[in-house]
Amino acid sequence: MSSAPMAATLVDDHVFLLGRPPIGEFLGFIRTMAIDGQNADQGLLTHEWRQANDHLQALERAEAGIADNPPIAPLSPAVQVLAEQMVADPMFRKAFRFVPADVAMVELDRLIVFQKFINLGYVHALKQSLGTYPAEAEVAGLALGVARSLPEVKAMQSAGNVYSFISASNDFRFLEGALVSPAQVVGFVSTGRPFAYILLGVGYGSNYLNAIHVDARLVLNNGSHRAYALRDIGVTHAPCLIQRITRRDELEMVAIGDVEQNPDRYLKAPRPPLLKDYFDPQLRKVVQVPRKNRLVRVQFAAEQSDVPAT
Repeated sequence: MSSAPMAATLVDDHVFLLGRPPIGEFLGFIRTMAIDGQNADQGLLTHEWRQANDHLQALERAEAGIADNPPIAPLSPAVQVLAEQMVADPMFRKAFRFVPADVAMVELDRLIVFQKFINLGYVHALKQSLGTYPAEAEVAGLALGVARSLPEVKAMQSAGNVYSFISASNDFRFLEGALVSPAQVVGFVSTGRPFAYILLGVGYGSNYLNAIHVDARLVLNNGSHRAYALRDIGVTHAPCLIQRITRRDELEMVAIGDVEQNPDRYLKAPRPPLLKDYFDPQLRKVVQVPRKNRLVRVQFAAEQSDVPAT
């Protein structure tokens, strides 16, 4: 009796930014995420990393200061209209309320990056949405999230107090919790007379092409895949939401990932990692990674008891 054939594993190529310490992050990525990564030759991987690090050290000497004072240019009138639409969105005003922010044109190659890898499967989808020679408005629409199409979400209630959601996008996440009055909830009929509702939001982030301007440098804080896709089709400059850091203490409110944890890697290094490094054959390694969906599970609990009146 023959068994049913196993479904083929969906795979995406990923570009890993090679040669930067710590080497353990590279070896860990291969071991835990790559196809058959547990059986990869660790000695060969270490040799590849060393070669990339040698090239990187040469770049650090030749391109010291390249990230300092990158050009920031005003928008064209057509793009300015789209930027004003974005800034007028209540979501923008809430998400970017902590430090001064504006939209300007930036040079993609000189953006500092902290994300170690790029999913080329997602990049391919972004490039298809743009076409080979996108117009200025199309580039701005992608960068600023105007008329952004959101991936499908599958939702189910898996227990009385558990809800599960699945999306193909790793931007899908738990957003926030809030206490709201019944007057703010439209179209829902309760079994009682509610005093308040606890709102638990799941969905997608604001997801603008966003950089932090700090210590005369621009650090790409969000939108790495869109920046890569634009650069890959020959776009050299793009509109970008820039958050202006006025002092280091503000970093913890706006920075994410390794920039928040190890800011000096990006703000003090003479030649930090740049977007253009993803395209340097000596600094990139293409790795096959099984495709994953994002699962968000929200669970709540409630208890009630009687306490003495005072």
